[in-house]
Amino acid sequence: ILDGQLTVRQPEAGFYLWAQTPGSDTEFARQLYDRQNVTVLPGSYLSREADGINPGEDHVRMALVAPMDKCIDAANRIRQLIESYY
Repeated sequence: ILDGQLTVRQPEAGFYLWAQTPGSDTEFARQLYDRQNVTVLPGSYLSREADGINPGEDHVRMALVAPMDKCIDAANRIRQLIESYY
């Protein structure tokens, strides 16, 4: 669903997806919540700046903890935001 929309790194294990955002991670997360009612965590909130670089910047963390149908719905909403806003 997100293929071609976001660069997503699939984990070897676990239930988090890290996706590169089309701009600011905080703005992307804010717009996603405001426009599509989907909550993700800005990557810059999860890492510390070192040598002027925050490795989580311009990424969001998506937790795949909801039932499959809810995750699919959220992925479709993320796609809608990207197609309409970015």
